[in-house]
Amino acid sequence: MSETTAPVTSVAPAARGRRARIALRTVQVLLALFYGIASALPKLIANSYAVDSFERIGWGATGMYVIGALELAGGIALLIPVLQSAAAVALSALMVGAFVVQMVVFDGENAATPLILIVPLVLIAWVRRSSIKDLLHLVRRQV
Repeated sequence: MSETTAPVTSVAPAARGRRARIALRTVQVLLALFYGIASALPKLIANSYAVDSFERIGWGATGMYVIGALELAGGIALLIPVLQSAAAVALSALMVGAFVVQMVVFDGENAATPLILIVPLVLIAWVRRSSIKDLLHLVRRQV
């Protein structure tokens, strides 16, 4: 009895790379929408839930507007090629702070959310790390 094997068809590396870039860009767009609409907007329009949460934290309206502005700026920056890695790092740092606040002030009520968001942000920061070099080059040219 002879064994026959079907030829293994593999996806060309270029096609795989293209699909990976599209998938990562899709994740960036989804995160940008999340930070801009679901996270920043309620803070910037002073939604009652956001106001109550920031009062409970002790940061009041000023803290709420600052965090909302940072989230909106980070979400927009995720879509700008030269800023995407820096934005992912900054939003990751913001999520670490959110995790600490969730644990300390809210007894871990929604602590998983910032941890879940950190995963794709770290991936974006790593894969798009060359954009940091581009950003530094632009900054140095301006100085």
